[in-house]
Amino acid sequence: MDDEIFNQSIRKFLKTVGVSSQHEIERAVRQAVAAGAITGSETFPLTMTLHIEGLDLEVTFGGELQLE
Repeated sequence: MDDEIFNQSIRKFLKTVGVSSQHEIERAVRQAVAAGAITGSETFPLTMTLHIEGLDLEVTFGGELQLE
């Protein structure tokens, strides 16, 4: 295993996940506010699940999304 290639691959994946997730969350919140479904002052629980097929890995991370 080449540690440098391995680490670069992980970083690239995490950057893609981070940027894409942020855009999707922002879009969903803006749409919900515009539709009047939320006020924009809520806090939401959130989870992210990492699954790696072939490694028998599935880990869920949790947190909160605070709008104010």
